[in-house]
Amino acid sequence: MPTDHILPTRVYYTIFAILLLCTYLTWQIAYFDLGRLNTVAALGIAVVKAVLVVLFFMHAKYSTRLTWVVAIAGVFWLGMLLALTMGDYLTRGWVN
Repeated sequence: MPTDHILPTRVYYTIFAILLLCTYLTWQIAYFDLGRLNTVAALGIAVVKAVLVVLFFMHAKYSTRLTWVVAIAGVFWLGMLLALTMGDYLTRGWVN
């Protein structure tokens, strides 16, 4: 069993501030016309936020290897589902 990692509250407040900043950036990107890059930028920020939440607030950073394997398998499964969905969506006749 791994030892318990007790982080100072300063770390949690810092991560919380970063999450708030990323939320603000996502909101600001919505007002700029970046074309197709709006979605890419918003999703990129969302991925950064998700990684921070999983690593620090869900304590995956200090978890066992089994937890890491399950988390990576979940991300891999999500990627497979998205790839299959996009494969179906892009082969339909009504999409240009």
